Order: sequence, then structure tokens, then C-alpha cells
Amino acid sequence: MNLIIPEKYDAGLTMRETHEAIKYIRDTFQKEFAKQMNLSRISAPLFVEKSTGLNDDLNGVERKVAFDTKEAPGLELEVVQSLAKWKRAALGRYEFQPGEGLYTNMNAIRRDEEVDNIHSIYVDQWDWEKVITKEQRTIDTLKSEVKKIFKVIKHMTHEVWYKYPKALYNLADKVHFVDSEELRQQYPDLTAKERENVICRELGCVFIMRIGEKLGDGKPHDGRAPDYDDWQLNGDLLFWYEPLGIALEITSMGIRVSEESLHEQLVKANALEREQLPYHKAILEKKLPYTIGGGIGQSRLCMLLLKRAHVGEVLASWWPQEMRDTCEANNIHLL
Repeated sequence: MNLIIPEKYDAGLTMRETHEAIKYIRDTFQKEFAKQMNLSRISAPLFVEKSTGLNDDLNGVERKVAFDTKEAPGLELEVVQSLAKWKRAALGRYEFQPGEGLYTNMNAIRRDEEVDNIHSIYVDQWDWEKVITKEQRTIDTLKSEVKKIFKVIKHMTHEVWYKYPKALYNLADKVHFVDSEELRQQYPDLTAKERENVICRELGCVFIMRIGEKLGDGKPHDGRAPDYDDWQLNGDLLFWYEPLGIALEITSMGIRVSEESLHEQLVKANALEREQLPYHKAILEKKLPYTIGGGIGQSRLCMLLLKRAHVGEVLASWWPQEMRDTCEANNIHLL
């Protein structure tokens, strides 16, 4: 069992107060987030047809939850792992223009997730996506959107402090941008996760850029599917989280693949057969808009702002009984 137990842990709120705080954070954040990012709220599916190629492949090895239905017994449906591809298709379908975007509540099941303090098989995110022009597919555009997201998250600390001062975790005042290859060269003897912890502890908040591409040692900083993010124009936003002594990822985001980068990355991933899927064809044929987007963990954000030791304190999910028992014995009350 992979579990971190903080010493003398005190949540600061009762379980009922915690539920109220969760609702307050979610309601407040999404309103401010949509305003700052110029996003409209839309509805999104819980599952998609496998044949469309719309489901997120994550690292390409995770097993999806799939099923059929009596209405179409030969058709396989998959519970989404995220809406990374679906959102881009939706922007095109709903005729969003450059500078406009959408966000939605995304609920996913990741059956192969190794559960611990920050990971669950049930995932909840605000998935968002915005239309940009091809000329805006730049590092400057990426950094600009990251700074907006950081600003909203930082603003939330003031909102939470006003209502729940005992539970607040104070965040860094600035986001630092770090290239994954430069970070590898700085700490060549550390693993990627160890490098994240070191740099986050030092700087407080970092956006690690270029996830998915192989670095100088022949390994990517982390896995990323080849058919949604452009590996040269993406990254992860992490905060140093003292209660657990780790770098806590709050969002993974990036500028999405163009027709050129999609083909290049599918070649590198030995996955050219995907070019025959409807979604991938639409990109190659320039039928979908150029976009930037990502997913912000709803429960991760609540955990961060409320200084919680386990994501299960703000997310109702399944946990091994041994983990539940250990948490309960240490004053960590899982929902």
C-alpha cells in the first residue's frame, strides 16, 4: 500500500463542513475560471464509441472500461478516460471562433490507476478547450494561458481563507516555467518524479514544459498520448504540497496537434494506423479548429486548497479496505 501519513494530522473541518467547502470551491472556481478564460459551459458524454477514436489513450497502456448495449449489441462503447479529443471536435461542431472556448464537468474511470494519497480510479475534472489560430500555436500562447489559470487558483486562496481560515493551504505567489530537458540536465541522476519534487520544493509552483517527447536520455519526462497534445507545446502545472512533501499536479494542458505534428508524433509512437480513425482524419484534412486545452482536477484542487492529506477526503471513490482502516486510525476520514 502506497500511502503517506502526515504526523498529527488535523483536517480542520468536520466531514459535513468539508462537503460544504467542496461545493463552495467548485462553484466559485468554475465561475471565475470561465470568466477569465472566456469559456462557455457545455454538457459532455460519459462514454463514446470506440470506433470514433475520441477516447483519451493516456499513456497508451491503460485498459478502458468498455461495454455494449442491447440497442446495438455489436457496437463497443468506452467510458472516457478524459475528453481531450472530444472537446476539440465539439468546438468545431458548435462553430466556436478564435478566442472562444468551452468547459465541462468530466467524470472518468481509470481502472488501472494505482490508488494512493492523490490518485483514484474515479477522476473528476473541469475539461476545457479554446479555439486559437495556427499562428497562435506558440510557447508564448501556452504561457499566457497557464498564467491565467494560476491567477484564478491563487485568487481561490483568498476566497477559501475568508470562509475556512483553519483549513487553508497557502500557495506560491508565482508560477515558474521549466523545460523538461533542462530539468533533466540539471538533475541527471534523479527520476522524473524526483526532479519534479526537487524543483517544486525550491520554487513553489512550476509548469514543466514538453511532456511526451523523448529527452536526451531517450526517455520522455512522462507519458502523453501522441494524438492530442503537441509534445513541444504542452506541460503540467505543479504546486509544492508540504503536507505530503510532494509536487502536486493540478492540471495537464497544451496546444493541440496540428496536421503536421499529429503525423510526426504518430510515427514516433508507431501508431500510424490511427490516421484512419474519423477524429484523426478530420485533423489531417484541416476540418477541426486549432485549439489549446487541458483538464483541471476538481478534487485535486479542493485537496490543495483545504490542506488535505488524501484525495478521498474530498472525493467519494473506492479505496482498499486496508487503506481506509489506516487512514481512519490516523484521523483521515475518507468519504
